[in-house]
Order: sequence, then C-alpha cells, then structure tokens
Amino acid sequence: MGKRLRHQRRGAGRPPYTSPSFKHKGPVAYPRLGEYEGIVEDIVHNPGSTTPLALVRLENGQVAKLIACEGLATGEKIKFTSETIVKPGNVLPLASIPQGTPIFNIEGEPGDGGKYVRAAGSYATIVSHEKDGVIVRLPSGKHKKFLPNCRATIGLPAGGGRADKPFVKAGKKYHALKARAKLWPIVSGVAMNPVDHPHGGGSHQHVGRPKTVARGAPPGRKVGSIAARRTGKR
Repeated sequence: MGKRLRHQRRGAGRPPYTSPSFKHKGPVAYPRLGEYEGIVEDIVHNPGSTTPLALVRLENGQVAKLIACEGLATGEKIKFTSETIVKPGNVLPLASIPQGTPIFNIEGEPGDGGKYVRAAGSYATIVSHEKDGVIVRLPSGKHKKFLPNCRATIGLPAGGGRADKPFVKAGKKYHALKARAKLWPIVSGVAMNPVDHPHGGGSHQHVGRPKTVARGAPPGRKVGSIAARRTGKR
C-alpha cells in the first residue's frame, strides 16, 4: 500500500503543515485611515516573517505593528500623512508619492492594512500617476494599477540580503522552513515508486503520461498541470 500524496497530507491541516501561531506577533497592518504620527519604540524579530517588526507608539497611545524599513532605528518618528514627505518609514497614499520612489507594503484596497510587497529586500516602484489610479511596478516586473488613496511605506523592507548567507547544513534549512509551515526537503514525484505517486516508477525519471489533470480529479490523482489551459513551449 502506498502513502498519501504530499498535497493530500497538507490539505488535512495537521501540525506539520500548520504554521504555529506562537511564532506570529499578531496582525501586521497600518492603523485605520487618518493622519498619525508615531515614535518607533522597538524593532523585534518576527519568526513567522522574513522581515523584522517595528513597534510604533502613536499619539493616541495605540501601538502599531509595522514592517520595519531598511535603516529604521528606535526613537525615530514615523508619519502617516497625505502630504508628500518622502522619508524612509513614512506611510503615504500612492497619490502623494513621487514617480520612481521605492515602496513596500502596499494596500490592495484603501484601509486594508497592506497586502503587497512585504518580503525582506523586495520593493515596488511608482511608474506613473493616472486619473483613475497609480501604476506600480511590482518585484515580479508586473505593472499593476492601484487606487490613488491606497497607502504604502517609503523605502525597502529590512532584512534584505538574508539569502546571501548560505544555509550550509540541511538541518538549518529544515528548521528555517518549518517556522513557516513548509515541509522540506521535497521529493519529486518522478523519484518515487509507482505505488507512492502517479508520476513514479519507470526505468528512468520521467512522468510517462500526460501531466495535465482535470480540475475535478480526485485528490490522489490531482498532480501535475492542474486544469492547464495550455502546455508546452510558447
């Protein structure tokens, strides 16, 4: 009898595939829409993320948890404003940010707290301002239009260059990915036996049959190119 496929085990949602809640510092988001000023009280490690967190004490006494920007230090002031004050760490609506400025933690909808470009070292760039929105170049190279009153942070998220240092040992990589509920190492299906995976077996490592499967295929069969519109070279 073979084993369950990896995605079948992941779908069950048991501990090996569940990111432990105690490693997350809570919601990391901008405060509600409005004009604020705050002071950075502390910069803390967030195991559930690639970036450190800045704890910002606002004028109303509330503490906002924000993604720390590169070069931010405790005691610095951060402004949540609609004025064009381009200083790393400040949170501005996209309409107030000049063209070519690097930004991160962009809101998908005004007031949602930030959804795009949150990984360490990644950043987006303002490409142009239009009547109905602001065109932003995302780290993938894709251009996306956002509403002008969506907020973003000026600068780069801290923690960039973390990939420059090699892991050296397999155990280090295993524990680093385990913190984010990712199982590692990953064995490819073609390396398995036929009893363990639909792509397994054969005299050499190849799939041996069409990889495209239907959207409604059962979980034990649903591997490869799922409901692919097209395959092969363009």
